[in-house]
Amino acid sequence: MRVLGLMSGTSADGIDAVLVDFKGDPSKPKWKILNKGFYNYPPSTRHKILQVSQGLKINSKDWLELAEEITELNASAARACDPDSTAEIVGCHGQTVFHRSVKNSERGGSLQILLGPLLANILDQIVIYDFRSNDIASGGHGAPLVALVDQALIGRLYGWRGILNLGGIANLTIIPPKIGIDKTSECLGWDCGPANSLIDLAIQEITNSSSMFDQNGSLASRGKPKLNIIQKWLKEPFFHLEPPRSTGRDKFGSQDLKERKKELINLSKEDLLSTLTTFTASVIAQDLDNLFRIKNIRLIELLVAGGGTKNLFLMKQLQKKCRGVHVRTINEIGIPSQYREALAFATLSWWHFIGKKVNPKFITGANKSMLYGVRVDP
Repeated sequence: MRVLGLMSGTSADGIDAVLVDFKGDPSKPKWKILNKGFYNYPPSTRHKILQVSQGLKINSKDWLELAEEITELNASAARACDPDSTAEIVGCHGQTVFHRSVKNSERGGSLQILLGPLLANILDQIVIYDFRSNDIASGGHGAPLVALVDQALIGRLYGWRGILNLGGIANLTIIPPKIGIDKTSECLGWDCGPANSLIDLAIQEITNSSSMFDQNGSLASRGKPKLNIIQKWLKEPFFHLEPPRSTGRDKFGSQDLKERKKELINLSKEDLLSTLTTFTASVIAQDLDNLFRIKNIRLIELLVAGGGTKNLFLMKQLQKKCRGVHVRTINEIGIPSQYREALAFATLSWWHFIGKKVNPKFITGANKSMLYGVRVDP
């Protein structure tokens, strides 16, 4: 079955699209990417998304027009990736602009902008969208959803395997081994904290938006990180919450960067970026250390996906700090790093179409098995 997956993450730089052919057992499918592409948001659209994600208040008319604009951009991405409309269904995540984590008895929340019925009618194809609402209504965080499909798409090794996504936010999937006493263990997943969000915001401030990210981590690589400040940040309560755990730009966005910079006065731009990049790697390494300390789970491999894989300094810091773990990019096993999330939402859409429910308890914390997404027919 051919499925088109569309994804735009918290970096809000554009839309990843993949056309995938799925066959066989949904729990261990055979799949092949037939086409893929990345479609940039216009700078004005990205600016509006980031502004509202950081709390800018806009009126109802502007909300509607932004939703229409994002929907039409997703339609354009779909047509570019699948010009002959060969996909039987289109799975579209929409654009996240707000995420609220579950706290004690307070319900979580997540808002993705997309007009599903409009997209279905523009494309004249079945659309699956709104993937997070049912999970949240069932007591879950609504994230990280990609972890729900990693085991099916990537498979198991002879030891514990991790998949790390470095988008705006970093999240982990932990897959149990295929043999031994741990083979009946559940797949785990959670959001770690910032990946590229603070780094990208900092470089945009430094360059007055002439650069949107630190190319190859070149500026960070020339700086010296403030390790004492990083150690202080690692003690913040969020980083010691037991999974399920989720977050977004509401927590690790422009206001958070502003507060952290107060502790980094008079640093060079290279030292600032080196500190923020090393902080991202340190958060992930601390999570893996806690995983071993609390659950006695030690990874033998960490596959890394997302835009952060292009930051060579960040990758070097991960390899340095995740001692004893084989760290490599997910590209090395045949999954294009940039398109992992679009592939995941294509998978969830296929599962919805064929009626395959998912048990998210140990990943999002939701209290029942469910279909993910809402179906709209043209």
